[in-house]
Amino acid sequence: MRRTKVADAVRAEAPADAVLIQGWVRTRRSSKGVHFLELNDGSGPETLQVVVDADLSGAGEVEQSATGAAVSVEGALVESPGRGQTWELQAREVRLLGAADPEVYPLQKKRHSDEFLRSIAHLRFRSNKYGAVSRVRSTAALAVHDFFRERDFYCLHTPILTASDCEGAGELFKVTAQDPERIAEKGYSPEEDFFGKRTYLTVSGQLAAEAAACGLGQVYTFGPAFRAEDSNTPRHAAEFWMVEPEVAFAGLGEIVDLAGELLVFITGRVLSERGPDIDLLSRFAETDLSRRLESVRDQGLHRLEYGEAVRILEQSEREWTYPVFFGADLQTEHERYLAEEHFRSPVAVLNYPREIKPFYMRENEDERTVAGFDVLLPAVGEIVGGSQREERLEVLQRRMREMGIDPADYEWYLDLRRYGSAPHAGFGLGFERLVMFLTGVGNIRDAIPFPRASGQLEY
Repeated sequence: MRRTKVADAVRAEAPADAVLIQGWVRTRRSSKGVHFLELNDGSGPETLQVVVDADLSGAGEVEQSATGAAVSVEGALVESPGRGQTWELQAREVRLLGAADPEVYPLQKKRHSDEFLRSIAHLRFRSNKYGAVSRVRSTAALAVHDFFRERDFYCLHTPILTASDCEGAGELFKVTAQDPERIAEKGYSPEEDFFGKRTYLTVSGQLAAEAAACGLGQVYTFGPAFRAEDSNTPRHAAEFWMVEPEVAFAGLGEIVDLAGELLVFITGRVLSERGPDIDLLSRFAETDLSRRLESVRDQGLHRLEYGEAVRILEQSEREWTYPVFFGADLQTEHERYLAEEHFRSPVAVLNYPREIKPFYMRENEDERTVAGFDVLLPAVGEIVGGSQREERLEVLQRRMREMGIDPADYEWYLDLRRYGSAPHAGFGLGFERLVMFLTGVGNIRDAIPFPRASGQLEY
């Protein structure tokens, strides 16, 4: 008999005489010769009640089916007299697939803290909250690919090993094939290493995506990135995923439009496909989650200049931890105020001062700002950073020198400006921050299955 998923069983439109359900026991109780099991198999947040008569052949295995055990049940799906559930499974056969010792199984019925669940990331998928977060994350990831496929983008796999520091911040993980004992004795020699030069884990696929876009027209990459920033905050992780489209013959306006359309598309997909999970997360994470997601789906982006954003912040009656002035990089407290309180919608801030943005952003005619933008979301802050890229060779070389970057290290990147240079633009979307927004979780380590941070590498 083919297995029926729990989500399909609890949402069934009619009873069924023969059903096979396999899942993990959430709870077990016994009353007057009857055992009651609540099963979940990860297909949704719902559980299915299984009713087992004590005199049923094999019912003895039910007594070993404590919370966490894996079981297989065949029976009839019938109307349930219990409140809050349409169907229940009247068991005809029960098999214990894998026991779980209730004395040591860490996920019991009580509600556990996020900190505790992070310490057992390999088991937290079975919890209500993180099961829902994982399903939302999966739906959002598939929506990314559907969005770009519908718009005829090409999917690109960019390198994880790189010799380039895309952001220029220097917070990269160094990679070497040299023996640590040799390095301790003789020092590190890049020329004698595997690639013959210093090698890092990438912080972004952007530069490679630019090269592809300047031949394929429009591409996107969706892959891992790494940052060796020893920052123990709810918004930072050492390993994370980025969505990075690059579009040839596009300017700032077009790429901001694309970012707004992507957010609306993903949010709408999650609302339409993950309704039960959003309802559950509204109880566990954020009570106003559905309304917030609906507002993004329906409103899109509000646009404003960086200078206007600074004026709004200066004129507010808030006392900021970080001072606000023209030339200051906006901090999380500023970003959330703009998105959550002032505009109450996603915000795209455009044309930042050139001094606080990377070398590759196109310098505006005022020679004071660059054609860059950030998208700010309620409850999260910055989620997208992008720009029109600097396509003028001389200007790009000057900007690199101003920022202490040797143009000779980026000859291949400069070639894109030497041979058929064209306007182009792109952005990077932090996928875990998007998952935080979609699920209401407050820590980035709860938005990724196996978090990596300073001092944390259990798996």
